[in-house]
This record gives sequence, C-alpha cells and structure tokens, in this order.
Amino acid sequence: MDSFINMLSNTPWWGWVLIALALVAIRDIFFQKAHTISHNYPVVGHLRYMLEKFGPEMRQYFVANNREELPFNRIERSWIYASAKKENNYEGFGTDRDIYEHQHIFINNAMMPFTIEKQHPNAFDKAFLPCAKVMGIYNKRKKPYRPASIINVSAMSFGSLSAKAVESLNKGVYLANAYHNTGEGGLSPYHSNGGDVIFHFGTGYFGVRDENGNFSMEKMVKLVQDNPFIKAIEIKLSQGAKPGKGGVLPGKKISKEIAKIRGVEVGKDVLSPPNHSAFSNVPEMMNFIEDIAQATGLPVGIKAAIGKLDQWEELASIMKKTNKGPDFITVDGGEGGTGAAPPSFADHVSLPWVYGFSDLYKLFKSKGLTERIVFVGSGKLGFPAKAAMAFAMGVDCINVAREAMLSIGCIQAQVCHTNRCPSGVATQSKWLQNGIDPTLKSVRLAQYFNTFRKEFLEITHAAGYEHPCQFKMEDIEMNVDDHNLSKELNKTYMYEKKAVPFSGMQDLKDCVYLGGKYNTQTQ
Repeated sequence: MDSFINMLSNTPWWGWVLIALALVAIRDIFFQKAHTISHNYPVVGHLRYMLEKFGPEMRQYFVANNREELPFNRIERSWIYASAKKENNYEGFGTDRDIYEHQHIFINNAMMPFTIEKQHPNAFDKAFLPCAKVMGIYNKRKKPYRPASIINVSAMSFGSLSAKAVESLNKGVYLANAYHNTGEGGLSPYHSNGGDVIFHFGTGYFGVRDENGNFSMEKMVKLVQDNPFIKAIEIKLSQGAKPGKGGVLPGKKISKEIAKIRGVEVGKDVLSPPNHSAFSNVPEMMNFIEDIAQATGLPVGIKAAIGKLDQWEELASIMKKTNKGPDFITVDGGEGGTGAAPPSFADHVSLPWVYGFSDLYKLFKSKGLTERIVFVGSGKLGFPAKAAMAFAMGVDCINVAREAMLSIGCIQAQVCHTNRCPSGVATQSKWLQNGIDPTLKSVRLAQYFNTFRKEFLEITHAAGYEHPCQFKMEDIEMNVDDHNLSKELNKTYMYEKKAVPFSGMQDLKDCVYLGGKYNTQTQ
C-alpha cells in the first residue's frame, strides 16, 4: 500500500493528464451511448462538440462581415450602441452596403428640404416627434391617447426579460416621453417607474385572470383604476415568433414574485393556449373589445402577425357596419422577435412585416377605415430609413423590441430561451442581472429614441415634409432589379396610402407639450 501511495505521489503532472484522458476514453467507449462521435473517436471527439458550442461566437466576432449577420448585422448593432451612448454614429468613406441588392430602400429627397423656422417646435427640441393620430378618438373612448413619441417599446414581459431590464426600459421611456408595452406577463412593479404603459395580454390573461385561468373584467378594471399610467389596452391574437402556437412557462421559472404578478401558482407549469377563451370568433372579439373599452374608458387595440385575410375581411366589414372596433392595430412581422419559437414557426409561419402590413392596410383602405385606426408597426423597424418606408406604407407609429434590448446592453447572443443571457437582459439569474444599472441603461434607451427621432426627422425634412405621416408611397423606391425595373412602393404593393390629417407640428406641440411636460391626451 505504501509503495502504491509513493507511486501516486511521484507521478508527474503529465501522468495525471494521461490517466484522466484514459478514464474519459473508457467512459466514451464503454459507458456512454448518446454520442456516436465520442464513442468512435474517444477524447478527440469532444473537441467537435466544444467547437460547435463556441461556433456562433467565433463567427460573430471573427468570420462574419459587417453586413452579413442576422437578425441584426454589426453595422445595425453598432449604430444602436453608438446612438444609445451618444457617440459618433456616422460612417466615413461612403456606404459599404450593396445598394443594388434586392429590396434595398431608396428615399426620394426633395430639391428643397423642409425649412425649420425659428419658432418651430423642432427648433427647440430636435427629437420632438409625436404621433399624428389619437387612439380612441373616433370611437369616443373616455380617455383617448396620443402617443407622444412615434417610437416606443414593444411587448416584452417581465419573466422573459429580467427585472432590471424592464425597470431600465420603463425609466427610459419616461425620459424619452414614449410608452412601454408590458408584454403578456402582467403588470409588474418594474413597469411602474413613470413611463406611460400599454397593458398587453394574451391567451393566458396573466395579471387579469380568475382562479380558473379565464379573463376577469373585475381585475382588469381594478388594474386600470389602481394604475393611471396605463393609457391603452392591447389584446394579443398572435405574435411574429410563433403565430397560432401556445406556450408553456416552466414551473422552475415561476418565482413567488412572477406568480403573484401573473396570478398563477409557484413552481407549476403554466399553459398559454393558442386560442382565447374569452371569444371564439370575430363578432365575439368585437364585443369583447367594446366591453373592455366601456368598462375601462381606455382605447383598446389588437396585435397580430398576418397570414390569411378572411377573418380580417370579416372584422373590417363589421367595423364598417357598426362604426365600432379596435382603436389601434399592431402588425407584427413573421420574421420573429423576442419570443422563442421552433424554427419551423419562426422561419415559415405568417408573413414578413412588409408583406403582412401591406396586405392588411390595403384591405382596411378598401373599406374606408384607415382614418379611424392607429396603425402600429412592429418588425425590425427601429432604423430611420426602415421607419420612413413603414410610414410611407401607412404606419402611424412603431414599436421596437430587440432594438430596445440592444440599447440597454443586449449583445445578440441568441440564448434568450436558455435563461443564460450573458448581458443580464433576458434572464432571471440574479448574478447576471447585476451587470445592469437601470439608472445608466434607462438613459441609454432614451438617447437611442432621441437619436432615432432626430435622424428620422432629418430624413423627413430632406424629403420635403414636416412630419413622417406626410410620406407618400411614391417617396420610397425599392430595388426589384436595376433602376429601370425599380418600383415605388405604391406600384410594388398596389395601393396608395390614405393621407393622414395633419395641420403642422405646432398644433401637435399645443396638444402634447404643455408647460415643459408632455400631456399625452388630445386637447
């Protein structure tokens, strides 16, 4: 025994390495059955899995060029980071983008740009850019709402995002005079830091559900009464990441705090079914919308990714006949967003934003309904040129999700669904969240929004307009092939945007900016 111990004590370090490798090889060959590569190539086969694990990071930082990555390439991410930090976001030596690529956007500038006079609102605030329309004014809701910003935070719930991320976003929209959509996880304390809120719920009715998981009007009314910063309500029919598919929130992710906010049990899996239990068809949905609006006094809208149009046709017909219906419609892009989904859904189910929105707007325009609806675009529109295209197609304001996440520190690691987000934005890990300082990150979001609005206004003025709502479809061209075959948007999507009533930014200022503080209701 003593000689064995002496032998071990005299074994050099490389001897221990060989012993460890031998044990790994024995395990690979005789005891594990899950991995063929490790069995056939013991020890060495593990290198393959290691490289596969770090492959995305290697490609992101060392292989992909500036314009190559998806969903956001390095140029796009860098512009958001620089804008959020108030750094130089310019490019030098010309664009490195292939401006002849398919679907590249061109904005037709005017010979004479719009001139900002000395007393013009934008002479004092270069980022002042409210929505030209008012939610709920046509249907005469008790508390109509005009968004004070044309860019706002899209639906991302507490649970999918961390507490500090949600707090940063809400404090940021307060600084930027924008609104914050809660997502379907219910209203949390982290949504209550001064920013306007749009309360969003889906098929799980989190935050407004009874003990059986059904919608509770009583809880909805109390929620609105207790939280006057809730300015509108949004009903989620579907989302771009996985339209028509429900979800499961694993019990291990449901803490006491999340359970209280969502109205569910601690540690128990919670199902979000594909369908609503509060309604099963379009007429019932219309009644549901009107009931909520009547009970709360707030504008009520719907959010959906677009595919088949038959039920949308039915909705438009009922709205035309009854003079009722949703006050706003948020159109999500089928290219997916912050919600995790199977690739089969994210890649193939529902239309990309530009196709889905054009189909829907064309339908509502044919019914003469566009003036009564505030159209909200949501699908990678958080860049001024893309926003110009969206406004030319009929959008009235936009929501951003991943762009907002990037502004507060997201690095596009694409592990949101694993609870291991390295930036602390999309995780419930307390340790990982410690890297987020809401005081700093809220300023970053506000600076991104302010930079976006400032640059969007500059593009608008270059096109000869005062407000983006004045963009026409012929102001934007899109590559189909070469310039002889490029088409304006109205010829590409075969409709004309309905003109938005607009009398000037001064009138908007009188409505929403009084005494140094935004008043987001119409006057």
